[in-house]
Formats: sequence, structure tokens, C-alpha cells
Amino acid sequence: MNVPRLNAKGDVMSMSSTTGRKNIFERIDLANLQEGSDDGKDAVMGGTEGDDNDDEEEGTANDNDGEKDDDDEKKDAVGKAGAKDSTNDDNPTKVVDSDELDENLESGDCFIGFDLGTSGARMSIVEKNAPGQFVEVVTEALTWDNTLQYDNANDWRKAIDTLLSRAKGKEEVMDRVKAICVSGTSATCLLVKRHSLEVSRKARMYNFDVKAEQSSSTAVDSVMKLIDKYVPEKHTARATTGTLAKLLLWSEEQSLEDEVLCHQSDYVSLSLMYEGLNNDDDDDITTHCDFHNILKLGYDVRALEYPSWMMELLEEGANIPNPQNVLPSKVISPGEPIGVISPVVAAKYGLSTNVVLVGGTTDSNAAFFAAAGANPEYGTAVTSLGSTLAIKQLSSTYVEDASRGVYSHRFPRFGGSSNDDDGGEGNGEEEAWLIGGASNVGCAVLRAEGFTNEELSSLSLEIDPNTDSPLSYYPLIKTGERFPVADSTKEPILSPKPDSRKEYLHGILQGIGDVERDGFKVLGDLGATPRLPKVVLSCGGGSKNDMWIAMRQRRLKEIYGGDDDSDDVDVVVVKRATNTEASYGAALLAAATFGN
Repeated sequence: MNVPRLNAKGDVMSMSSTTGRKNIFERIDLANLQEGSDDGKDAVMGGTEGDDNDDEEEGTANDNDGEKDDDDEKKDAVGKAGAKDSTNDDNPTKVVDSDELDENLESGDCFIGFDLGTSGARMSIVEKNAPGQFVEVVTEALTWDNTLQYDNANDWRKAIDTLLSRAKGKEEVMDRVKAICVSGTSATCLLVKRHSLEVSRKARMYNFDVKAEQSSSTAVDSVMKLIDKYVPEKHTARATTGTLAKLLLWSEEQSLEDEVLCHQSDYVSLSLMYEGLNNDDDDDITTHCDFHNILKLGYDVRALEYPSWMMELLEEGANIPNPQNVLPSKVISPGEPIGVISPVVAAKYGLSTNVVLVGGTTDSNAAFFAAAGANPEYGTAVTSLGSTLAIKQLSSTYVEDASRGVYSHRFPRFGGSSNDDDGGEGNGEEEAWLIGGASNVGCAVLRAEGFTNEELSSLSLEIDPNTDSPLSYYPLIKTGERFPVADSTKEPILSPKPDSRKEYLHGILQGIGDVERDGFKVLGDLGATPRLPKVVLSCGGGSKNDMWIAMRQRRLKEIYGGDDDSDDVDVVVVKRATNTEASYGAALLAAATFGN
């Protein structure tokens, strides 16, 4: 028996069945790593800044030569247009102030973050550069193509291998890596064999809708009846694109036999832990999932348990015997250690065998970490303006309403939390919630409507952000919306279409901004604390457009119910985030555990 594994309590089992078990911190020698036992070398400070992360459902990436795909070029074009006197200049070297992560880290410690999106995969390696600061020293990215497909689990792993291979020659960085974190698209999941991690059912991606797929109508009807009968009203797990609906459909199509559910980031992390190791005894491999990825399965992130209704649904409704054997057996906080890297993988890429894999997150949550840091104040929000739009706001209260596409992620606190007038004085034990939703509206419509890069740049300069467009658009590219209202029948509204391309662009950008505004209003109406955001950090290609930032800020002020001189309105600031990549945020999350 040669498989390192964790038992139900989170202890890492020995590499040999004859030597018993070791506590996880004995196995990974965490204290020794924090003391900086490896000699620190000066890393090359030349990491280039990549494309902006899209949103919870889609991330972007450059190809090997640094050339952008069509979507990325389009987003960069709309992004670069705008006021020439912007104060939001891009920072060529990504640095984050993270004093709360500093206590137990040594300068020179490095951490890897991976992000898997629908456009590509990206890797960031950050180094603790100075007290309270992390700097990105390596960044690599690739795009999905015919040889690496975004919905193929084997290709996810090949992508990770490709990215690690590119960094292998940077020994001065790789031999100082302490931990790895993986982010993936929300509700992207698959089934694997319990004893081998072999893929048994093809991945169902974030946008797989059980009602829209070409499955048996009988199977789909059965799934919807089970959801209606067992899942509480307005619960996130009622979504037809959620993990629970996908699991139920798999069960209806074919009985689950010796299979375990994995989310995208879980699968990649486990593959890094188990690659090249034989499971001769056919023991069950302990599967893990983090609070963020498991949310849309139905896990209770407040009580930290699978709710009784869910177990009844699976066992009595779906006739799945021993449903606990199908579900991830251990649910952990993002950033929490789950095990160590396979010695085979470590040797292949010049990594220490003590490198720790930590609980992952979704790509939009990773982007929030990148933009807002590890310990933001309540009321801090992040809007991702990529192919689609997603908003997140840090709240001291939990809110949820599946009928409006709203959900709350438990937000990990590392070494304390913020003090805020609305949220109260915090401490390391208080609850914090990252609330939000993801719309199908976004910058993808610009490409669909044939805007060239030159048009987007020049026309944005002609638009007055202080003037309303008379056009009232809802710029979807196809039928169906998730947030601020979940409506699979909602149609795009892109008419009337004016003769002027400038006016048409004005209407589209205003329409996207209004979806963002209405999204924040929904969060406040549902009980967010504070009710409305105090600062909105923008990421994605659209965040580089200064005219659009000014337009969005003005439209956002409308929901505060005051004029521009009111105190409430004055605290609302929309600006571009310095750090935006989900892979960068995942790397900071990998570092967070070692800092405490």
C-alpha cells in the first residue's frame, strides 16, 4: 500500500500501511517549513501581468507566446479605451500588502496558485518579498484548444503539467515553494472511481443546465421533482446549473456504483497528491471539498454539515444507498491543508516533497482575494467584467435567495478580521460572508455585435459617462439569466438598434452597468451588512475602461437614494483593482495558512 491519504479526522495516513498513521503537521513538517529551513535565494522579479480573470464561471488566459485569443483581445480593447488622465495606472509588478499573513513566513517563501477557467489555465507563483508584501515572481498561462479541452478532466491535469514544466527551470523559485492552491469554475464537477480517481463520468461544467440538456425528459423531470420536493425554497441548491442537480441527473441516467463526486479544483488537487502512487489494497481515497466549491451541492456552510433534507433526498428520493459514500467525505476551509504533494510530482518539477496542497476555491472568489487582499473591510466589493459579469461583497451577515441567483460563501479569516462601523468590531472567530451572484450579461456581447478593437477604443472616448443613454438594453447573448434574477427564459434586449455605433455601444455598456447596479441593490434588499458597498474594485478586461468606470460609479450611486453631496453617496468608490488574476488570489490563499 503506497498511497498517502487522510482519514476522516484529517490525519495523513502513512506512506506504508505497516507504519501506522501520522498527524498531518508531522507529515508535512509545517513548523520546519515556516522557519525557512530551505536557503532563500533572490528570485527573479520579472513576472508579467496576465489577462484579467473573467468571473465565477469563466477565466481568461494567454497562450504560450503571450498572444491573446479573440475574447481577450476584445476585452482588452474595451478596457483600454477611456479617459487619458486615469489615476488607475496598472502596476507592472503585482504586490499585495498582507500584514496579517506575515507572522510565521520568511522572506523568500513561495506559493503556487492555479486557476482553471473556460478559456484557459493560469499559474501564479508569489514570493514573500518584504514584511507585509507578496510579489508575483512567475506567471504562466495557456488557452484551451483542440488538444487541451476545457471540459476534459484529463486535460485539466495536462494543463497543470504544462504550466509546471515551464517553471521547472526556475530552481531558485521552485525549491522554495511551500504550498499550492487550485481554483476552478463554480459547480464544475465529475464522478471518479472511489479507489483510483479514474474519471467515470465526464465533467459537467459550470453552465451545464439539466433542463437544457439533451437528456431523457423522464430523467430531467425526475430531477426537478426531487428538487421541488426536498430542497428548501430559495436555496442555492435548487439551481438547475448547480452541483446537486448534476449529481441527481447522473443518478437518474445510471446508478452510481463505486463512484465519488469531485469538483474541478478537488480533482486537480487530489491528482497532484496521488499521481504515480499505487493503491494496491483498493482502499477508498478520501475526497475533500472546500466551503466554496461545495456550496451549490447543498452543504450547510453555516452549520458545517450535510443537511438532513439532502441526505433524505439522496437516500430516499434518489435511491442512492449510503449517499455519504458518494459525497466528499471531508469539507474544509479554503486554504486549509489537505495533504502533501506526490513524491513523483515533486521530483518531476523540482519541488520539495513537503509541499502542501490546501483547500481550493472558485475562480471568482480567488479573484476577490487577489483584488481585495486576505483581510478586507466589510462593504468591500469586487465586480468582474469579463465575458460575463459577477459581483461579490463582503458582509457580516449571511444572505441567500436562489430565485435571484444570490448565495453566500463562508469567507475564511486569517489572523483576525476588520473593524467596521456596519459590521461591528471583528475578531478571528467571527463569521464573514462573501455574498453575490453571477450574471450571463457581460462583455461577450461586444464581440457578438461585431465591435472591432478600434471601434471600442475610439467610441468609448466619445461617450460622456455623465449622460444617460435613452436605450434600455439587457445585453445577453442568448436566452437565460442567472442573476440578479434566475430566469432560464429571459430573452436578450438589444433593440431598438440605433444607426450610430457610438450610441449603440453607449447603450450596451450602460445596460451591463445597470445589471451590476441592480445586483448590489438585490444584495442590500436581502440583508447584506453593510446594505450597500463602500468600494467596488473592478477586474476583467472591462475594468481598464476609465469612461465605463465613471459611468458605472454614477449609475451605482442611484441606489443610495441621495444626491452627490450626501455622505452615503460619497463613500461609494468604483476603481480598478491592482491585482485581479484568480491564480494570484489562489497563491495568496496558499500562503495564508502558513502565515497563521
